[in-house]
Amino acid sequence: MAKASSKKPRDIAPTDPMPARVDPCLATLVGKPPKWPDWAYEVKWDGHRLAVHIEPGRVRVLTRGGYDRTGEFPSIADDARRLTVKTAILDGEPVVLDDKGRSDFGMLQRALGPLPSPYEPGAILFYAFDLLYLDGRGLRRLPLRERRRLLEPLVAGREGAVRL
Repeated sequence: MAKASSKKPRDIAPTDPMPARVDPCLATLVGKPPKWPDWAYEVKWDGHRLAVHIEPGRVRVLTRGGYDRTGEFPSIADDARRLTVKTAILDGEPVVLDDKGRSDFGMLQRALGPLPSPYEPGAILFYAFDLLYLDGRGLRRLPLRERRRLLEPLVAGREGAVRL
């Protein structure tokens, strides 16, 4: 029989306090995707940057400038509450898709504008492309490919407002 240790168990890694706000990395527009193996690229959606902060008991949708716009994106906030995380910060873009599945900034502006509008706020989707914080751990020090590996099981294949 092994002797029980009286020492307090150590955490595998220290927890990081969740930041109140994170400045997103900004994309660089280029004519064609890079061909080098260390580069990654994303399709440019026709929206603007948002960070979705998921915390115990609340979800906040913040603009790049740090403004809380949760009330303008109720479907995104509601769907983010359903993700299987305790805490997280998702970086991405809100978009409205046309009948061919293409994002359209004018449609997004009309959905956010005064009512009546031909587009409901529920038509706004959030395409997440980065995971900056997850369940007590800051992830910005990790390479993008590792953050994507953690993001994909959270949002890939979903039919709600929050998508990959």
